[in-house]
Amino acid sequence: MGEVAAPGRKSIGAKRNPESADAIIEAAEAVLAEAGYSGFSIEAVARRARAGKPTIYRWWPSKAALLIEVYQRQKRVEVPDTGKLEEDLAGFLANLFAHWRDSSSGNVFRSLIAEAQSDEAAAAALADYAKGRRAHTGAMIERAKARGELAADVDAGIVADLIASYAWRHLLTNRLDEDEATIRTAVRYLTCGILKASERKGISDEPCGTS
Repeated sequence: MGEVAAPGRKSIGAKRNPESADAIIEAAEAVLAEAGYSGFSIEAVARRARAGKPTIYRWWPSKAALLIEVYQRQKRVEVPDTGKLEEDLAGFLANLFAHWRDSSSGNVFRSLIAEAQSDEAAAAALADYAKGRRAHTGAMIERAKARGELAADVDAGIVADLIASYAWRHLLTNRLDEDEATIRTAVRYLTCGILKASERKGISDEPCGTS
């Protein structure tokens, strides 16, 4: 095959060469910055990284998979740990909206979601990413359970899905400038439902419907 590698870089098969992988991701970031999502291609990344397309596809099975790794590398969203679930979730959403709004990441992720509607590879890459994020967001719920704030059988994954649904809807409808009070109200409605379920099990006496 006509694979071209940069001098001094060695392909090591399916196992990534860290130096080569970093060069490819950096090239992908540069192509994305210059050409945008619509102009992004594996061919352009390969040229800039001086790497062969077979190497890129060996490590990232699709364009979407590579873009998701670029997105993850750029993502800097603080996940609060305040000791109270409502504060944690509201802070997380505010930080996420600010990141999507103030960087190119929002446009990239919005485009990935759109492509996943008609491209199986993009849908698979997005599903894998969402699975990992579900566990990450669910960690806030698990901490609340460990504190005794929630009943032990509250499904952290379902709560994480509800949070993701709220966030993705705002991303897709370009409503990332939502004020903090509105975000807190939405989180309050969610946490009240969870706390009511816990109250019935004698776990929480947190009053709902008040701020």
